Amino acid sequence: MRNRKGNVIIEAAMLIPVIVLLLVGMAQIAKITYLYFTLKKAVYSVASYLSTQQSVNFCDSGDPLITAAVNFGLTGSTDNSLPVFVGGLTPDMISVTAQRLDGTDYAASCVGSPAFAGARPDFITVSIPNGFLVQLRIPMLPTMDPIPLKPSVQVPYGGT
Repeated sequence: MRNRKGNVIIEAAMLIPVIVLLLVGMAQIAKITYLYFTLKKAVYSVASYLSTQQSVNFCDSGDPLITAAVNFGLTGSTDNSLPVFVGGLTPDMISVTAQRLDGTDYAASCVGSPAFAGARPDFITVSIPNGFLVQLRIPMLPTMDPIPLKPSVQVPYGGT
C-alpha cells in the first residue's frame, strides 16, 4: 500500500500536458472555423451587394460600385468609414469575377469577344484567391506553416 502513493502524481504529471495540448488545439480549430465563416460572410456580402446593383462595369475593377461593394463586405459601410471586421483583410485580397452560364469568364467580353456581344453576366463570383493566412499557435509543438483560408461565393446576378 505504501509504494502506490506516488502513482497518482506521476499519472497526473503525464496526462496534464496532453489534456492542455488537446484543449488549446480545440480552441485553435474553433478560432480558424470562426475566422473562415467570418471571411465567407464578408465575401457573400460583397457578392450579394453587387448582384442587386444596376449598371456595374465588370470590365473595370476600379468601378465605384465594385469598390463600394468591397468596402461594404469589409466594414459594413460603403464609404470605408468603419473598422474592418477581420484584421489584416484588405480590398486587394478580394477578387470579383462575373461569369456566364457556360462557366466562361465574363471578362472575355471586355476584350471584344463576339460570344457575349454586350450580354450581362449570369453569376457573380467573389473570392479570396490567394487566401487569408492564419498561423496556428499551439504550445509544445513546433511552428507550422500558415493555413490559407480561401472562401469563395457564387451568386446569380440580378442587375442589368
